[in-house]
Amino acid sequence: MKVYFYIFSIFFALLFSCNSNKTVQNETESKTILTSDTVRIANDEIEYEVVVIDPGFTSWFNGHAKPKGFYNQSYLEARNIFWVTEWNRRVLLPMQYDPNLYTMLINYESGIDYGYEVNYMIYNYLVYFQLTNNQKLGGFSPRL
Repeated sequence: MKVYFYIFSIFFALLFSCNSNKTVQNETESKTILTSDTVRIANDEIEYEVVVIDPGFTSWFNGHAKPKGFYNQSYLEARNIFWVTEWNRRVLLPMQYDPNLYTMLINYESGIDYGYEVNYMIYNYLVYFQLTNNQKLGGFSPRL
């Protein structure tokens, strides 16, 4: 009789311990849906903007980029100047570098203060580009 009592008790304990009254989230609510792989960052005060049209960058950026403020502006500018110069050199040498990777020049000059937002986005795109395409723009290693 004690054995039946223990089995009966365990059965009811398991039955009532399972919380089946939880509401099930709609599948569309729980997923983050990316509507576009185009990212636009603008510095309206000095009228500069960055438009990134690259499939996969938005999801990479959301998952891997360091938060704003992690790097200071001078750190970002130092890397951007070096990497953009190398990028532009590779755009101008399509016989030596893949023209499908380096499609257009980046208009970035060292004497202009583009602001933190623009520098932050350019830096993260160039890190993304180097890591996903196995390219080294030289000088500084891209790091996460």
